[in-house]
Amino acid sequence: MSPIDTKEASFWDHLDVLRATIWRVAVAVVALGGVAFCFKDILFDVILAPSRDSFITYQLLDRVAASFVEQDTVGMHFTVKLINTQLAQQFITHVQMAMYAAFLLIFPYILYELYRFVSPALYTKERRYAFLIASSGYVMFMMGVALSYFLIFPLTFRFLGTYQVSVDVENLIVLDSYIGTMMMLNLMMGIVFELPILSLLFAKFGLISAHFLRKYRKHAIVILLIIAAIITPTSDIVTLLLVSLPMYLLYEVSIAVVALVRRGEK
Repeated sequence: MSPIDTKEASFWDHLDVLRATIWRVAVAVVALGGVAFCFKDILFDVILAPSRDSFITYQLLDRVAASFVEQDTVGMHFTVKLINTQLAQQFITHVQMAMYAAFLLIFPYILYELYRFVSPALYTKERRYAFLIASSGYVMFMMGVALSYFLIFPLTFRFLGTYQVSVDVENLIVLDSYIGTMMMLNLMMGIVFELPILSLLFAKFGLISAHFLRKYRKHAIVILLIIAAIITPTSDIVTLLLVSLPMYLLYEVSIAVVALVRRGEK
């Protein structure tokens, strides 16, 4: 069923359209999840890549370190063994990761379906604005996920996975712990990268201004450092800076975005 004219539609007509939209989205997610499930090797090559010292991030760090010290003293290679302790956990993890991958890949289609549902109730200018917000929000979220996957999580995993209180205590990381940490960091960084989009919306509603954000910049930096400390499970200053620096840059971008929005309204 296609979107209907809101001037003539009843509540039940809207409900039918919403039901059809949810049904199409659910079928698409399940179908793509089934495809991802069949390509298990490719799926888990991507998911487990940061657990291997051949991961691109570690290779780049190797090259950077080699440019400052002797090649034979770099020592960036490491080995962390992942294990499973529950009978059905590997199958459950396979299903969960397939659906997660499907959701990320098909999210633009989900936004499109939502846009089709709400667009009849919007003016032409509002439709363009809603499309811009939705597409920008998705791009920013994926940028946050990419930063976490390629930089923050690998460094976090390498630090925690190789840390030992004694050489007599070997690290055997449970698969569920590995994936849970990755998913948490990816989700948190994806949400953090929505800061400019949220700032734009708040500015449109008149809730914040560029002057307000500049005035409380010092307070915001403290809050961002606290959030970064919560997000990163490690205690080293390098990982903390890797998380907090993009957050601060996003705050500055938010100030510029809010200034442009408020200037455009004058």
